[in-house]
Amino acid sequence: MLSYLPRAMSRSKEIFFSTATLTTSSADFRLPFATLLKECKSLSNARKIHQQVLVRGLLPYPIYSLSFTSSSLGTDIVAAYLASGSHGDALFMLERLSPSPIFWWNALIRQNVNQGHISHALFLCRHMQQLGTRPDHYTFPFLLKACGELPSFRRGVAIHAVVCRDGFDYNVFVCNALLAMYARCGAFEEASRVFHEIMNKGIDDIISWNSMVAAHVKSGSPQLALDLFAKMTKSQNDNFGPNRSDIISLVNVLPACASLRAASAARQIHCHSLKTNLFSDLFVGNAIIDVYAKCGMMDDALKVFKNMNIKDVVTWNAMVTGYSQNGYFENALELFKEMQKECIALNVVTWSAVIAGYAQRGLGHEALGVFRQMQHSGSDPNAVTMISLLSACAAVGALSYGKETHARALRKCLMRWDDDDGEGEDRMVQNSLIDMYSKCKTFNAARFIFDSIPLVERNVVTWTVMIGGYAQHGDANVALKLFSEMILKTSSVAPNPFTISCALIACARLAALRFGRQIHAYVIRSWYGDGMLFVSNCLIDMYSKCGDLGAAQGVFDMMPQKNSVSWTSLMTGYGMHGCGSEALRIFEEMQNVGLVPDGITFLVVLYACSHSGMVNEGLRYFYSMSRDYGVDAGAEHYACVVDLLGRAGRLDEAQNMIEGMPMTPTSVVWVALLSACRAHANVELAEYATEQLLASESENDGSYTLLSNIYAIAGRWRDVARIRLLMKKSGIKKRPGCSWIEDKNGHAVFFVGDRSHPQSRQIYTLLANLIGRIKAIGYVPQTHFALHDVDDEEKSSLLSEHSEKLALAYGILTSFPGSTIRITKNLQEESAVEGTDIGLDDQPTDPPASEEEFTNDDGSNKWDHGLRVLNMCLDPIP
Repeated sequence: MLSYLPRAMSRSKEIFFSTATLTTSSADFRLPFATLLKECKSLSNARKIHQQVLVRGLLPYPIYSLSFTSSSLGTDIVAAYLASGSHGDALFMLERLSPSPIFWWNALIRQNVNQGHISHALFLCRHMQQLGTRPDHYTFPFLLKACGELPSFRRGVAIHAVVCRDGFDYNVFVCNALLAMYARCGAFEEASRVFHEIMNKGIDDIISWNSMVAAHVKSGSPQLALDLFAKMTKSQNDNFGPNRSDIISLVNVLPACASLRAASAARQIHCHSLKTNLFSDLFVGNAIIDVYAKCGMMDDALKVFKNMNIKDVVTWNAMVTGYSQNGYFENALELFKEMQKECIALNVVTWSAVIAGYAQRGLGHEALGVFRQMQHSGSDPNAVTMISLLSACAAVGALSYGKETHARALRKCLMRWDDDDGEGEDRMVQNSLIDMYSKCKTFNAARFIFDSIPLVERNVVTWTVMIGGYAQHGDANVALKLFSEMILKTSSVAPNPFTISCALIACARLAALRFGRQIHAYVIRSWYGDGMLFVSNCLIDMYSKCGDLGAAQGVFDMMPQKNSVSWTSLMTGYGMHGCGSEALRIFEEMQNVGLVPDGITFLVVLYACSHSGMVNEGLRYFYSMSRDYGVDAGAEHYACVVDLLGRAGRLDEAQNMIEGMPMTPTSVVWVALLSACRAHANVELAEYATEQLLASESENDGSYTLLSNIYAIAGRWRDVARIRLLMKKSGIKKRPGCSWIEDKNGHAVFFVGDRSHPQSRQIYTLLANLIGRIKAIGYVPQTHFALHDVDDEEKSSLLSEHSEKLALAYGILTSFPGSTIRITKNLQEESAVEGTDIGLDDQPTDPPASEEEFTNDDGSNKWDHGLRVLNMCLDPIP
């Protein structure tokens, strides 16, 4: 045949280009054409040869299989069309073969499936049967693979029925394809049923077991996958061979160990790979490194990495990603630089791991720098890169870079609203964008993206980032409104512990105690299991900031387990309300249960001592930090001590403490000193503190306001005017003070001299009567706290318009005797008068929200109740 081929090719070319009538037998010319067709790879040449065959009558129509030579030439034409990639011409030819060979139908279906033309592959099967050709045991695996790729459970079930009807349910290849199809369609019960049928029939092989293990992993049942793998390796089925597992087996089961963080099982599988000589395979080695990294066993991962003779970029990426995710970012960065030195081709996974490492540590600028290197390298970012990059932008408030990332995500089509890839990456990008815009305080853009996502498509993360953004950086009222929508809408998803915590943060900011109690009740009904510790800590914080210390203590006492955050949150609650002895009691109990205090714990202790006037105790704990606990004091600890000494009037000691600091004093330290100077009217030291603040470029409305108030108390009105003018030129605006109180309709907010409330006439009438009654029994207003250059009578009038007094009067009017009145202020004013005018109140170092409780516990009438409680707030104690 080889010797004949040159002559045949020569003769066929003569025939191909000849127009003379053939006088010899047609059979003499079929063989050269068949040879040409087998060698032909060009569609145009295949069509020319086909044309010449038809012109010379070598392929009559229809082509019956009884004529073997003609049928063979027809299948050669089909093969030539398939080889040249022309499925349409191949189908055209197959339709004219009667009956057409199943082999070429299978080849055509296989090519369509491999090229992603899934629906057309299923059409070909139906068309094939209409032309009289029945599928065989090679056809069904291709069809079932097509159903799994779509995925189409309905079509897969129909093909399963045909398999059983035609008697192919005993064919191991077809049954394995059925198992894989059901797994890809998410029908894991059906997949398990097929697997057990295969086992009962005794036709299972290693592919059957591998497919079922992979199905369990995909279905979120990693423990079942491990159990099945253990049973597989012990099976005595002769179809398995001596090892009873292969490379695919290990690669399938190792992700189950990663999901369970099953370090012991991972080590056993590693040993199994060594015993069966499968460890040398690159895929197995990479999978073992990956599982060790996800289990936090980076030392074991490093040993495997060093023992691998062959490594590829996936191997290096597994190590870099593992170090980054487990908090060893320095090791990840070192390995990343080593990859660059050894000229290993970095792919998107490598770059994304390093960007994510920087972003998780709040090093947004460094993450953006790595991304620029990635762009210069020519590597295209994927969804994971975008998510990490948006996190970096959110960490540093880089709104412009965030917008660029948003635009890039749109160009890369990473924000489709119909996310059907099964991985949820598009939704993750959208959630990251909402988070970035929220943290950059661009809520219009964040809300636009949130509202653009259909309700049924919003997952719990979508709701959480939007609620958390409003709660922490925007309008806490909107956060609670969104949380209510999430709970009430039936098509929405249930909140998780993080969502609950964001809602509780919003309640704490607003002192919305009623709403916080409702959330607490919802938590008790839902019970979040492992997340309850986190939620309980937020409940303690919420109740503390809403002024209900009894409820905070109750939540703490009912917690089955506590961590350092639990104890610190309760201490903070007692400290902010001036219950220093209770805070120190909690601190001692915390140590008794074996928890070691850290820097944050001591900061809370010093804060509690400062707000309770416990100077000696505070100094004792400060000096014992390093000596007894090995905790070095930071600038924030020194600020608390300065505040502690300043409140007690020991300004010289406070100044000496600042001068003896081992580090450069921060703005918080100087503001603490400035606040003390305001309380004790020390103008000279206040000017010195202000100079230091300006030198450190930490000027703000609080420091200017404090200095203005100090000048006003000293009667230096020219200096007050100078500070006001300086603030005006600098564009600094004073945040107006306000107070609010919960009522049955929500919150009632009051500003200084506020007359916008519908009941303002009754409020001012009640205040006038109360003030008149307490003056009659000897009350004298401390008018030096009214920081205006007016006479004492006018100052006394200004004191009666204080926002807290208005809120108190409203509370007395609307509450029942014996109920608790809780007033919240956005500023914890140390002056008696507030407003937008400079010098009316100051910006203290205390938390932004504070509460005062007034309880009518004796059941007396509201006038007597108001007379008693108003005396508590008329003259705030410095």
